[in-house]
Amino acid sequence: MNSRQKGARGERELARRFREQGYDCRRGQQYNGLEGEDVVGLPGVHVECKRVERLNLYDAIDQAKRDADQKLPAVFHRKNNCEWLVTMPLEQWFEIYREWEAGQEKGV
Repeated sequence: MNSRQKGARGERELARRFREQGYDCRRGQQYNGLEGEDVVGLPGVHVECKRVERLNLYDAIDQAKRDADQKLPAVFHRKNNCEWLVTMPLEQWFEIYREWEAGQEKGV
């Protein structure tokens, strides 16, 4: 399978996983030859999807940060026979964690 097909399959798989969690997500517009997020529909998060065996995480994060606009940049990645992982800059992780922590204090 070529890398483009594997990437497209990874994007569909990730979008399906988001839908299973209740998020209305789908592949982005890049399949039409347009630039954009790999998976759209996750509010506030720029999704960069990588389905490769070897990944340069710093290059992937740089790409996500470049394309994120006002969203939190995150790289969702997995290799064969492994679970999905999420990598994001530490400052953005703190943003998410502080929101979660505030909800815990309010008893949410």
